[in-house]
Amino acid sequence: MTTDRSALARVTAGGLEPLRWQADELKHFMLVYKFGLAEIGTKITILAEELAHRGRGNPIEHVNTRLKTVDSLTAKAERIGCPQALDVVRARIRDIAGVRVVCSFVSDVYTVADMLTRQQDVTLLQTKDYIAEPKSNGYRSLHLIVEIPVFLSDRVVTVPVEVQLRTVAMDFWASLEHKIYYKYEEDVPAALKDELTAAATDAARLDERMERLHAQIHGPRWRP
Repeated sequence: MTTDRSALARVTAGGLEPLRWQADELKHFMLVYKFGLAEIGTKITILAEELAHRGRGNPIEHVNTRLKTVDSLTAKAERIGCPQALDVVRARIRDIAGVRVVCSFVSDVYTVADMLTRQQDVTLLQTKDYIAEPKSNGYRSLHLIVEIPVFLSDRVVTVPVEVQLRTVAMDFWASLEHKIYYKYEEDVPAALKDELTAAATDAARLDERMERLHAQIHGPRWRP
């Protein structure tokens, strides 16, 4: 039977040793996360279209989904010291499937998060609010880990999905900051780090200004 030699690893007395997973087992493991991502994506699409239909204005600018590659998953498991058996990886790594929701305004971020997590089949496992408390480099975003049921042919599997919600300005900053760090291979000069942090502050001020201008013209943003 064919195997994926680069897939995952196991812990031995000598450290991490490559483990030859059966290809069909690994494929099914990743497929379940793909299904979970599709379920969340459908929910977000429905919310956006419903709000647009009701004339409330679509708070969602665009949505991107991401499923970790096996190599990326393996690297993260090694980085956090996670024993690389599939059942352990499933329990400890919660961002295998991820969706990024880019909203118009900061208030929209919390509105969409609230509407999504109030659905009966969505369980909120964790919240990290980097908008209320930005990271030291200025990064802002609302991170949720939610769990959603996926109905397979013979059972129901609950799948964790990371949902990142941010504004257009936050997304713009995060995207370019990532590209700059990639260019410098993490060895970013201190002066440039300071500039990036200042730029994140400028982006946050722009968010506040644009939301204030919108409220002056259209009134406060609608909340459910």
